[in-house]
Amino acid sequence: MEDAAAPRRTRPPRLVSPWWLRASVVGIFLAALASVWITNAWLTERSSEATRVRSELRLALYTGNLMSELQRNSVVPLLLARDPALIGALNGNDFSTTSARLMAAQKEIGAASIRLLDATGRVVGSTDRYQIGMSSGSQPFFVEALRSRDTVFTVSEQASGAFEFAYSRAVLADGKTLGVIVVGADLTRLERSWAGISDAVAVTDSEGNIILSTEPRWRGLTMEEALSVRSAPSAIQRAFQVTADWTSTPADAYVQGRAVMRAEARVPFRGWRMISFTAYSSVRERVNAILALEIMGFAILLAGTFWLLSRRARRQSVAYMRESADLRALNARLTREIAERERVQKELRVAEQTVQQSSKLAALGEMSAGVSHELNQPLAAMKTYLAGARLLLQRARPEEALSSFQRIDDLIDRMGAITRQLKSYARKGGEAVEPVDLRAAVSSALTMMEPQLRARPIRISRNVPREEVMVMADRIRLEQVLINLMRNAIDALRDTRDARMEIVVEVGAHAHVSVRDNGPGISDLEKLFEPFWTTKKPGEGTGLGLAISSTIVADFGGRLTAHNETDGGAVFEVELPLYRPGEPYRALAAE
Repeated sequence: MEDAAAPRRTRPPRLVSPWWLRASVVGIFLAALASVWITNAWLTERSSEATRVRSELRLALYTGNLMSELQRNSVVPLLLARDPALIGALNGNDFSTTSARLMAAQKEIGAASIRLLDATGRVVGSTDRYQIGMSSGSQPFFVEALRSRDTVFTVSEQASGAFEFAYSRAVLADGKTLGVIVVGADLTRLERSWAGISDAVAVTDSEGNIILSTEPRWRGLTMEEALSVRSAPSAIQRAFQVTADWTSTPADAYVQGRAVMRAEARVPFRGWRMISFTAYSSVRERVNAILALEIMGFAILLAGTFWLLSRRARRQSVAYMRESADLRALNARLTREIAERERVQKELRVAEQTVQQSSKLAALGEMSAGVSHELNQPLAAMKTYLAGARLLLQRARPEEALSSFQRIDDLIDRMGAITRQLKSYARKGGEAVEPVDLRAAVSSALTMMEPQLRARPIRISRNVPREEVMVMADRIRLEQVLINLMRNAIDALRDTRDARMEIVVEVGAHAHVSVRDNGPGISDLEKLFEPFWTTKKPGEGTGLGLAISSTIVADFGGRLTAHNETDGGAVFEVELPLYRPGEPYRALAAE
C-alpha cells in the first residue's frame, strides 16, 4: 500500500496557445499577402502605363527629329544642282574653287558631307579633300540620280558597318547631264542623342534591316538577329536585376527571357519603323518603395503578436527545464559523433587530394612522353635536311640549299603545331576541324617521311582516286596519324626482304585510308592501342603513337582499326565520315 505522504512526480502542465491567438496570426499573414499582392498589381499597372506613355511620347519626338533632319537635307541637292558656279565648273572643267564653295555651303546647311561628281562618276569637288579624284560611278547615289533625273535618297553600308544616308541629284544644263551633286545626311548625330538616355533605340528599313541604332552591333541585322547577337542593350541591364522579384508582374515584351518594355512607331518615310526598349527598373523602384512601407506595418503588427506568444513560450521552457538533462546528454553524445565524422571526412579529403595529385602527375608524364615521341620524326628530318644543305653549299648550289632551309622552317612550324595538338590529347578531344582533302594529307605525310623512306629499300605503292576525298578533320593532326602509321610500317619492315608498303585511299559510304606492309604482323591486337604498350626495344619507342592516333581519329568522328593479313603483314585502316556540303556532320559512332 502506497504511502499517501510520499511526494508524487507530476508532469509539467501542457500550455497550449488559445485558438483565437493562432487564428489572429494566420489572419494577419493572409491579410498581409493579399494586401501586398493587390497593391503590387495596382501600382505596377499604373506605373507601367505611365512609363509606356512616356516611351511613346519620346518615340514620337525621335520620329519627328528624324523626319526633320531628312527633310532639311532633301532640298539641298535641288539648290546646289542649279548653282551657276557649279554648272560653270563642270562645263569649263575648272574645279579650283569648287571644294571651297561646297565647304561654305556645308557650314550654312549643316550637312554631313557634300560631293560633286562629273558625268563619269569621278569626284571633282568635296568637303572631304581626301575623296577628290575617287571614282564613284558604280555607287547607288550616282546611278539612281542619273536614272531618275530627280532628287533620290540612297542608303549604303560602309566598311565600318555604319550606313551612309545621301540625297543626290543630276546637274543638268541645256538638256545635258554634267554631273551629280551628293549631299550626305548626318543621322548618326541623332544616334548619339538617343544614346544619352536609358532607352535602346533602333530604326529599320522597309525590309526589316536595322540602319540606325544606339547599339552599333545591331546595324545591318534584323531585330531577331540583333537580339540573338546581344541579349539586350547594356543601357537596360538594370531591368534584369529586378525581373526575378516575386512581386513583378508579367511584362508585355521580353528580350531573351528578361522583361523590358518594347514600343514601335512608323516613320512616314520609305516604310521605316522605329523601335525602342525601355527598362522596368524605375517602375519597380517606385512600387517596391510603397510595398516596403506596407510590409513594415504588417511586420510591426506581427512583432506584437509574436511577443505575446513568446511570453507563453518562456513559461513552457521553464516547465521543461527539468526534462532537459537527457537531452543535454544526448547532445553531448551527438557532438562526439559529429567530431569523429568530421575527422574521418578530413582524412577522406586528404586521400582524395592525394589521388587527384597522382592522376595529374600521371597525365603530365604521359604528355611529356608523347611530346618526345612526336618530335623525334621532324627532328630526324631536320637533321637530314641540314646535312643535305651543307653538302649543297659546299658544291656551290645555294638555291637548292635554300629549299632545304625552307623545309626546315616548315618542320619547325610543324613541331610547334604538334606540341599544341598534343595538349588536346591530354584534354581528350580536339575542336578545330575543317574540310580536308584526304589525298593531300597522304601526300604531305609521305613528304615528311621521305628521309626515312630513302634510307631503307622499301617499295612504296600509293593508290588514290583522281577526285577529291573531303573529310572533316584537322589537317595537322590527320597527317600526324598517317605519319605514325607509316613509321610503324617502316619499323615492322626493318628485317624483311623485298619490303613493301602500300597506301590506299578509297571512297564509299565513308572515306578509308589503309596502310599495309608485308612485315611479321601484329602479335597482340587487343593491347595494340593501349598507351605505353610496345613491341619495340627500350629506347626505340614509347608505345604512345597508336594510342594518340586512335584518340585523334575518334575526335574526328572516325575509327582506327588494325588486323593481320592472311598471307602476312599488318593492315591499319582509318575510317572517316565524308564531308558533304549542305548536310549535317555526323560522327561514325552516331550512325
